[in-house]
Amino acid sequence: MKWVKRGAFALLAVVVLAVAGLATWEPFMATAAAPPAGGRTYSAEIIRDEWGVPHISGKTDADTAFGVAIAHAEDDFFTLQDVIAMSRGRYGAIAGEEGAKVDYVYHLIDARGTAEREYPKLPADTRALFEAYAAGLNQYASEHPGEVKLANLFPVNGMDVAAGFALRQPFFFGLDGVIGPLVAGEDLRREHGPDIPGFPRPALPEAEPLGAPAAASKQARTLVLPLGEDAEHLGSNAFAVAPRKGGGTATLISNSHQPLRGGVAWYELVVESGEGWHFAGANFPGSPFPFLGHNEHLGWTNTVNTPDMIDVYQLELDETGKRYKLDGQWRDLESEWVTLPVKMGPVVLPIRKEVLRSVHGPVIRNAKGAFAIRYGGIGQLQQLDAYYRINKAKTFTEWESQLSRLAIPSTNFVYADESGTIAYLYNAAIPNRPEGVKADWRSVLPGNRSDLIWQGAVPFSAIPKIVNPASGWVYNSNNTPFTAAGAGSDLDPASFSPTLGIELKQTNRSRRAYKLLSEASVLDRATLERIKYDTGYERAGYVGRLFEALEAMKAEGQLAKARDLLLSWDFTSDNKGSADAIAMLVLRDFMAADYNNKPFPDAAEKLQAASDHLMQHFGRLDPPLADLVRLRQGTVDLPMDGGSDTLRAATTWDVAEDGRLSIKHGDSFIMWIEWAPGQKVVSRSIQPFGSASTRPASPHYTDQMKLFVDHKLKPVHFWRDDLLANASSRRTVTNAR
Repeated sequence: MKWVKRGAFALLAVVVLAVAGLATWEPFMATAAAPPAGGRTYSAEIIRDEWGVPHISGKTDADTAFGVAIAHAEDDFFTLQDVIAMSRGRYGAIAGEEGAKVDYVYHLIDARGTAEREYPKLPADTRALFEAYAAGLNQYASEHPGEVKLANLFPVNGMDVAAGFALRQPFFFGLDGVIGPLVAGEDLRREHGPDIPGFPRPALPEAEPLGAPAAASKQARTLVLPLGEDAEHLGSNAFAVAPRKGGGTATLISNSHQPLRGGVAWYELVVESGEGWHFAGANFPGSPFPFLGHNEHLGWTNTVNTPDMIDVYQLELDETGKRYKLDGQWRDLESEWVTLPVKMGPVVLPIRKEVLRSVHGPVIRNAKGAFAIRYGGIGQLQQLDAYYRINKAKTFTEWESQLSRLAIPSTNFVYADESGTIAYLYNAAIPNRPEGVKADWRSVLPGNRSDLIWQGAVPFSAIPKIVNPASGWVYNSNNTPFTAAGAGSDLDPASFSPTLGIELKQTNRSRRAYKLLSEASVLDRATLERIKYDTGYERAGYVGRLFEALEAMKAEGQLAKARDLLLSWDFTSDNKGSADAIAMLVLRDFMAADYNNKPFPDAAEKLQAASDHLMQHFGRLDPPLADLVRLRQGTVDLPMDGGSDTLRAATTWDVAEDGRLSIKHGDSFIMWIEWAPGQKVVSRSIQPFGSASTRPASPHYTDQMKLFVDHKLKPVHFWRDDLLANASSRRTVTNAR
């Protein structure tokens, strides 16, 4: 029997070696990036105010960018590492299967190839900014090795950071809503309801089933990526008011709705340098500059828009499946095999995956055939330079000249400045589709015609924009650009080509904002606060359809009580009415169906689910909304108001074990900017939690939560004398040895 024992030991040794290999192969296979070129020494000062918000300054812009990376890492190195792993195709080694989906898309859209081709073409000062930011990340990682969660992730360089931009940008206009169904072999839901034929709508996921744990909210059938304000993250409000309408004050209100945690959660900061860069606002992890906010002279904010930015082509393949026909000629599909790391428990599995491309763009093959994807801004990286330039713009002309490049592929811009100029720009690098070609651009296109493969974007003059309207205000709440400034100031849809695919949709937030802004005689601070924190719904769109169904519903017992309670609702989510909670639970599914162009849900079924949930967890149908909807972080648990499509937004949530809805997306970073007559710019802001978003031991982990739920803002210390008077810490950081 000795040979049996020896065989068992040998088998055990093989198993141990295999497990050890699977646990350690990925960092060794990963290619380490070269450190930022030049070996430059950087130095920055980081002063934190009483709320822990960093004010980063340096002699040069690059010095400041170095400090931005270190300050952000001090508050959220955990998330920064996720973003860097995404930008290097290694997120699956951290996040398992969900991360591997991101890595697949990284390879599919050639994010690294885009960075390698386009990053060297950027102006030297823009590249210097990214190299300095990478140096800051490397510096923090070297000084805190115990926090690094993936071996060989550092050092990184500017090209790595740029690759992250190339990966994430397309998801802000819904690329995952195309890739996901194609990977799953599903039909694309790109058509529109009968009320707005020929124009695109955004996609929203179904609401998380009531009673399901948070982990069950992921939909296995769809590729959902944590990359942008995409399907799950639709929402944002933006307002700008001219002095003549605002009691003499120019006002800009930034009210972006992003996830409260993760790779596209806002991080507040102020930057300043001896080269004239001075800006207060917020960025996402992985960015050396703010994406929105203000400098001394001007400011802007963004909301997601949904023009038709994506075209899908069905390829005609030969019998081998390796060639496709174009203009009568066979061409080889580009094929590349990549290894996706997939963490499963203590091991990381290497999963091989073929990535295909045609001259159209990325190709996905499923049971229905092979489909190529082409989207606005494909293969471009000039947005890195454009964002940097608008940070330093001093006038509307300078600012608009950068946007006119259409280097930033999508998102609306709402603008205000010290001169009183306000503007709304429907910014989008919409594909320059040939007008004379007969094609249904909203359907799957034939992939065998080169005349359908457009090049570049439409001219800036073709997109909607409004500057200094007679109404004295502009806004956007993810609605059509044709309701943006009030009656008499709005643009005419007939003036724009249907091939642009400009959305005509409305949201409840848009209906409410348009109504309240139009009714106000003066849009002073008090009036704007009432509008921003409005919790009302209009009985229109999906809300109107739901209530028509409720009124026609036959029911008895508990369902009848729930129906009657909901019919008594006052159409606000202000935590004052007895029907607010049940309305919160029911409405989300109907909004999702409306946005997703899916069949309208069964009202009785959804109402039954909501009433069962309330009875199970609260023992009543009418608990206060504040008992149901909560803002939770660490040990702090506070009541929230607002709804899933109200101007005071509580959009999506995790259903906790106690039945409460723990908000994970909605009102996030809010910034209120004012230029009063003869005064320097002043701003206030708020975050849902605090500046140290993943540091439970920090005093700034939850210190803004009470202000946030109470509709209050804190001061932004933009000016240095004000900052020093309110500083809580001050230090210099450098990479000098």
